[in-house]
Amino acid sequence: MATVTKENIGLLHEKLTVKLEKTDYLPSFEKALKEYSKKANIPGFRKGMVPSGLIKKMYGPSLFTDEVLKSVDRELIGYLETDKLDIFAQPLPLESDFTQLDVNKPADYTFNFEIGMKPEFQLSDLATAKITKYVVPVTDEMVNNEIDRLQNRHGNMKDEETVTSEENVLNVNFVEADADGNAVEGGITKDNSILVKYFSKASRKKWMGKKVEDAETVQLKKAFDAKELEWILSDLGLKDVTGGDERFFNIVITKVGMMEKRELNEEFFNLLYPNQDVKTEDDLRNKLKEEIERHWNAQANNQIHDQIFHQLVDNTEIKFPEGFLKKWIKTQGTQAEGQAPKTDEEVEQEFPGFLNQLKWTLISDKIVQDNAIQVDPEEIRVFAKQQLFSYMGGANLSDDQPWVADYVEKMMKDRKYVEDAYTRIQSTKIFEWAATQVKPKDKNIGADEFTKMVEEHQHSHH
Repeated sequence: MATVTKENIGLLHEKLTVKLEKTDYLPSFEKALKEYSKKANIPGFRKGMVPSGLIKKMYGPSLFTDEVLKSVDRELIGYLETDKLDIFAQPLPLESDFTQLDVNKPADYTFNFEIGMKPEFQLSDLATAKITKYVVPVTDEMVNNEIDRLQNRHGNMKDEETVTSEENVLNVNFVEADADGNAVEGGITKDNSILVKYFSKASRKKWMGKKVEDAETVQLKKAFDAKELEWILSDLGLKDVTGGDERFFNIVITKVGMMEKRELNEEFFNLLYPNQDVKTEDDLRNKLKEEIERHWNAQANNQIHDQIFHQLVDNTEIKFPEGFLKKWIKTQGTQAEGQAPKTDEEVEQEFPGFLNQLKWTLISDKIVQDNAIQVDPEEIRVFAKQQLFSYMGGANLSDDQPWVADYVEKMMKDRKYVEDAYTRIQSTKIFEWAATQVKPKDKNIGADEFTKMVEEHQHSHH
C-alpha cells in the first residue's frame, strides 16, 4: 500500500516522500499493456493479435514508467487534498534515479518531492495608517482654460499668409540639421502642427512675419521650454536618447493658420451637452467645474489606493519559503521549448520584484476571501459596455442599441478578455473595501504640484 510522509526541511519548506509497493502500480500497468496490444498496429501481425511478449518488449518500458509516475501523481494529489495543504505552485521533484524503473524487475519505489507552504498572516492595520486625500481646488483659471480648449477644439481654422500672433497655428516640417542648417543625411524628418506660443518666449519673435516655406534653424532645448520640449522630443523619437534635446533642426513652415474660436452660444452648449439643460455661459461654467472636480477627485482616490497598496505591502509581515521559491523560479526557464534554465544570478536579480508581487497577491487573496468579494458575469457585461462607451466618446450611445448588446456578448465569449475584466473589477473592489477602512486627512494642493508629485512617484517605481 502506498504511503506519503512529510518532513520539514526549512521555513515553510517541506519534503514529501511517496513510497509505492508493486501492488500500487502493477495492475494498472498490466491493464495498459493489454489495451495497447489490442490497438497496436505492427507489420506482420493482425490488429489485436500481436503477442504480449513482443508488446512488452517494444512498449513495456515506456508504459511501465508512465503507470508508475501516474501512481505517484495520484498519491501525491490525494495527500495534498486530504491534508488540505495550501502550497505555492506545484510540488518540485527532488533528484530521483529513474533508471531504477525496470519493467522486467518490478519493485517497491520511493520518490521525493519538495513543497512551499503558503504562510498565515495578519494584514497591516489600515485604521491607524496615515493616509492623505489630496484636494485640488478648482479655480476660475482652470474653468477658463477648459472653455478656451473647447472653443478651439470646435472652432474653424482660417488660413493666413503671415505669422502675426502667438495664437497662430503653424504646420511645420522638422528636418534634422547641423548648427549651420545643413540637413543631416539620413536624419530625422517629421511633420507637426504647433502653436507659436509653444516656442520658448525668447524664440517666438523669430517667427513673427514668417510665411509659408520660411524656415528657422533651432536647437531643441533652446527653442522650447521644458513642458513643450518633452512632447516634441517624444514626437521626434528622441525622448530616451541621450543628448536628444541638443540636436538641431530646420523647422520649415508649410501652412499658417489662425483658429477662430467657437462662439459661446446655446447651439455650442447643446453640442457639448445635448439634452442636459445647459443654456448659458454660467450653466457651462458650473458644468465644467463639476467635471473638473470629478477628475481631480478620481485622481485623489487613485492616490489613496496607491498609499493603501504601500501601507499593506510595506507593513504586512509575511514569511516565505524563499529556498523553494527560488528553485521554482529557476525551473520556469525550462518551460518554453528550447529555453535554458535561469541562472542563479538571474534568479537573485528577479527575486525581490517577484517576492513583492507575490506578497501583494497573497494580501489581495486574503482580502477577497475574508470579505467574500465576488465578481458576477453581469458586472463583467457592464464593464464591457462602459469600456465601449468610453472608446466611442459616449456620444449619443444607449444601452438599448442592438449592436451594443452584440458587442458585449462577443466580448463575453473571449476568455482572455473576461479574465482581464474579472481581475480589474476584483482589484477595484479590493481597493474600495480597503478605502472604507482608512481615515484619510484632507490636504489642499495645486494641480501642477499634484501632477508633479504623481509623476515623481511613478518615476521612482520604474
